[in-house]
Amino acid sequence: MDKEIPNDVSRKDFPSDFLFGVATSAYQVEGASNEGGRGDSIWDVFARTKGNILDGSNGDIAVDQYHLYKEDVELMSKLGFGAYRFSVSWSRIFPDGLGTKVNEEGIAYYNNLINALLDKGLQPYFTLYHWDLPNHLQESVGGWLSDKIVKYFAIYAETCFASFGDRVKHWITLNEPLQTSVNGHDIGIFAPGRSENSSTEPYLAAHYQLLAHAAAVSIYKKKFQAQQGGEIGIVVDCEWAEPFSDKMEDKIAAARRLDFHFGWYLDPIYFGDYPKTMREKLGDRLPKFSDEDRELLRNSVDFLGINHYTTRLIAHATTSPGYGHHYQDQHMEQIVQYPGGEAIGEKAASEWLYIVPWGIRSLLNYVAQKYHNPKIYITENGMDDEDDPKALLHEMLDDKKRVGYYKGYLAAIAQAIKDGVDVRGYFAWSFLDNFEWAQGYTKRFGIVYVDYKNGLSRHPKSSALWFSRFLKGDEGKVIKED
Repeated sequence: MDKEIPNDVSRKDFPSDFLFGVATSAYQVEGASNEGGRGDSIWDVFARTKGNILDGSNGDIAVDQYHLYKEDVELMSKLGFGAYRFSVSWSRIFPDGLGTKVNEEGIAYYNNLINALLDKGLQPYFTLYHWDLPNHLQESVGGWLSDKIVKYFAIYAETCFASFGDRVKHWITLNEPLQTSVNGHDIGIFAPGRSENSSTEPYLAAHYQLLAHAAAVSIYKKKFQAQQGGEIGIVVDCEWAEPFSDKMEDKIAAARRLDFHFGWYLDPIYFGDYPKTMREKLGDRLPKFSDEDRELLRNSVDFLGINHYTTRLIAHATTSPGYGHHYQDQHMEQIVQYPGGEAIGEKAASEWLYIVPWGIRSLLNYVAQKYHNPKIYITENGMDDEDDPKALLHEMLDDKKRVGYYKGYLAAIAQAIKDGVDVRGYFAWSFLDNFEWAQGYTKRFGIVYVDYKNGLSRHPKSSALWFSRFLKGDEGKVIKED
């Protein structure tokens, strides 16, 4: 595929009904960890444990969207976005996760947020699970390693459908189940921080996440969809895997990488089982689906959400460098330089994030070809800057590199749509600078700067102003800060 991406992009390059939104997640932005009847999540416990978070911080306050949501919604609206993808804190709805007693204060908070969005003409895209499992479920049943979790997730999902579905028309069951499986239960750098039994636990956690997704979708389709008229899907993350060379073993390694990263979650939904490559490599370590599981899972999405940030060159390796069993099982090496030594792209702040716009076009065409051209939303896409406590505000707001990132990736998505891929919408990650998981507040992904030292005030960066011009049809010219 041609890797040349146009230097510019405009709103006219997308269908007139194409949706543009911004995204965040509950633990990263809400704060108010001990307010409104909320129970602890696994991320509360993990982040408060010394040594787990780079800067020793946590999400107790985060960027306080719990109290500042009206201001945030107003800003989204002013910038011209049409949707907000947010996640709900499960332990704000059921503090213990068990589903016995609904926390009405939690329901009221999300009702207020949804109504504020609709009042400003923004569509709520509602994510049920973005990594913050109620801690009581982790301690009492073992979290995602127990089949009991499927029942508890189904109760939680049904409560949300019943409480919010008259206004919410776009539902996401799980966000990036791969990260929960690998970073949470293999490498151990995300909550719940497990790495002791990493040859089996990530595959178990993935299995029960898939079954929980299927159970929630089944309830929605049987009890709510006809009356409420909404759609439901799942969000998976995937880096594009480009073969390092024309050697057959590198091409096979890149295909295997996509199976282990992407097919792990999508093949059971579209084809009824895990990829053959995974079955061959993992044997009995990979759980099996019953006939009933397959029936529930098959085609259990109205749309597919894809989170994409970057691309890697993949070469075959007899032993995979990297942490955890999941990477070692793949027999591949991730490389960031071409054979001639040229970098695959410019690096962002995070060590894993290189700017490679053509990768998203390759990924989208791959998905369309392999999975029968599903309806797709790009549910996250963006890049981070290093937090610099010494930098002046105007320097932090002038995020030229991020403007370039968005222009390149949007141009590549526009090309994929011309290729025939059914992409319906795009969400920039992230609306706000926020708590960046194990990196704490050292990385800033926001298009809106949050001043952590001065009352968490919000300041749109050049990228936010660029989006505003772009959405209003001003050909996407780069704008300078006044």
